[in-house]
Amino acid sequence: MKVTEHIKEAKETLFSFEILPPLKGKSIQSIYDGIDPLMEFKPKFVNVTYHREEFIYKERENGLLEKIAIRKRPGTVGICAAIMNKYQVDAVPHLICGGFSREETENALIDLQFLGIDNVLALRGDSIKTESSFRPHPDGHAFAENLIHQISDMNKGNYMMDDVQLEPTDFCIGAAGYPEKHFEAMNLAFDLQNLKRKVDAGAEYIVTQMFFDNKKFFSFVEECRKIGIAVPIIPGLKPIKNLTHISFLPKFFHIDYPIELSSELLKCKDNKSVEQVGIEWGIQQSKELKAAGVPCIHYYTMSNSSSVKKIAKQVF
Repeated sequence: MKVTEHIKEAKETLFSFEILPPLKGKSIQSIYDGIDPLMEFKPKFVNVTYHREEFIYKERENGLLEKIAIRKRPGTVGICAAIMNKYQVDAVPHLICGGFSREETENALIDLQFLGIDNVLALRGDSIKTESSFRPHPDGHAFAENLIHQISDMNKGNYMMDDVQLEPTDFCIGAAGYPEKHFEAMNLAFDLQNLKRKVDAGAEYIVTQMFFDNKKFFSFVEECRKIGIAVPIIPGLKPIKNLTHISFLPKFFHIDYPIELSSELLKCKDNKSVEQVGIEWGIQQSKELKAAGVPCIHYYTMSNSSSVKKIAKQVF
């Protein structure tokens, strides 16, 4: 079932969350251990992130370096199939531009259609550690907008193989939005125009980057509506869990903490106290968003569901 159909049928704010694929060597049970505690809140869909391949360099006998691709986490397609089979809940795989050719993207979408997966979240993706900035695959997409165009074309029956007639796909396409703007955008107005192009290309709903100030989310939605973005906008939340998060999250995700939150975090001396602040702030944020009638609240669990469970118990 499509995310937009779940939203249309819902009589109140939905609950959803996102997980990370496990590190290489861990079993599927590690995925289930992160999902099981949250099933009591009846999520309509679960997002599965995608992590790009990284590379190592090995010295050959002739002294030259050989670039070798390594995969640290199992594939998203298989994880989505396992989740749908075990929980009878829709899985939303992330598709990214980085590291994929258009042909590889098409093949992945064909696999997803075969498995009965109706939803995809189309993202550009981040640069890998060895890149100073994002570099698209030579035969891939530089922007999420282009990836969305390819998925939309397949939904119309237009494949890369012009000489082969295939059935149209029927994916519900999600896109990412940034209440505090994407860090590469010149300003928020420019970023909103980029978002509108993604919607015009075929994105049917938006999931936001994490944020900690609801005022910024409400302002973001208002500005989206002003420029003609009418699709559902789902807020994404992440509970702060440890001392490292205090500095890491703003730096890595280019977001700000409200003064009230930062003041409480500065009082924390250990991970336990940080986690408690994160839970209390998450409850406050979630209740306000739910009262405002958002279609769904999406939680970034990073495959650790303990804080999200405590928040959800007070909200859903």
